[in-house]
Amino acid sequence: MSAAPTAVPAASPSSTVSRVLLAAFGLAAAVDLVSLLAGAELGHQLAKPLLMPLLAAYAVTRGAPKLLVAALLFGWGGDVFLLSDADWAFLVGMGSFAGGHVCYLVLFGRRRTSPLLGAAYAAALVGTVALLWPDLPADLRIPVAGYSLLLAATAYRASALGRVAGVGGALFLLSDTLIATGVAEWPQLPAPDFWVMLTYIAAQYLLTAGVLSAMYGERRTTV
Repeated sequence: MSAAPTAVPAASPSSTVSRVLLAAFGLAAAVDLVSLLAGAELGHQLAKPLLMPLLAAYAVTRGAPKLLVAALLFGWGGDVFLLSDADWAFLVGMGSFAGGHVCYLVLFGRRRTSPLLGAAYAAALVGTVALLWPDLPADLRIPVAGYSLLLAATAYRASALGRVAGVGGALFLLSDTLIATGVAEWPQLPAPDFWVMLTYIAAQYLLTAGVLSAMYGERRTTV
């Protein structure tokens, strides 16, 4: 007599919602990146503001800590303001991103990290700011230096949560360094905004996945 077939548990409503939100985030990311490559400014203007709300909503359905959601929403504020070319919007956007980095740093806590990695990030921070300083507009030098310190701290502390979050932090640092070189009017890669957004989107997703994995285990990071 054959054994009865094992029932396959149905996906929970929250799991289904998570899948839909993550897919929507992926779709918005694809639209944004393709728009940047194609020079379709309208697509970028429409897709970019959707990215962080969708990722934050996905994180909520996976039981994300409030500080992670706040960090992503601060990122959304930065994304929206940086759609403008105005100097004041750049400063406000940078301030919003800074708020997100403070949330990340509080969330990461005092977990142990590698002193050698910290020294490497410190050297990268000092060297990059020193090189950029003469070419930055005078009114942006101090804000950029202060923000860079927060950014490097986030990248370093993210490594305490594991490789995934650590790579996310490093990509965030790379993304904003690319922005800074543009502000300093250094030579740029072809389609510079594409590379900025590619590294930024990957950074925020990997930080989210890394935080969820570290806080709750693998079951919260997959759907």
